[in-house]
Amino acid sequence: MGKDSLAGYIRFLSLTFAGLFAGFVNGVLVFELSLRNYDGSVYTQVRQVELDHLDTLASATLIPALITTAILVALAARGRGRAFWLSLAALVLLVTVFVLTLIVNLPINGDQAGWSVTAPPADWAGIRDRWQIAHAVRTVAAVLAFALLAAAAVVHAKQPFPRRSPVDRSQPDRSAPARAYRGGQR
Repeated sequence: MGKDSLAGYIRFLSLTFAGLFAGFVNGVLVFELSLRNYDGSVYTQVRQVELDHLDTLASATLIPALITTAILVALAARGRGRAFWLSLAALVLLVTVFVLTLIVNLPINGDQAGWSVTAPPADWAGIRDRWQIAHAVRTVAAVLAFALLAAAAVVHAKQPFPRRSPVDRSQPDRSAPARAYRGGQR
């Protein structure tokens, strides 16, 4: 498999995982915003249901998006064209999502997993707001990263094909059918 084929597969995987992650966090954002109309007990119960498997889905899409985008950037680093810079910006955004998740969202998730549904903490709304603001930032960054990867793929696809070397006319053209022999006449 050549470098171009490998880069094509990596580009596809990067776009796929980044798109899945962006769609996932966008859905969670919409769902979380709808929870703002409910009290602490309902919010706590729903968050604990979310925490049952949604962190697994987030990891299963974000981590491969990070890895494949990093590989894509490494493969494109030699050329340093527009596709490289767009991919690099997408990688920076995905790293930002990852760091924000580690610093803000995961610690809050851990705390919320232990909350009592019947008696959430007194400051539950403030904690919810911190989580949702961080999540909104993650969502915007993830959607922008996906858009940048899509733009990089379009830019890459629009690049002209490598030029072929000029045809060597010193050799006979063997691609045309040979003329039929006509008894000494040509």
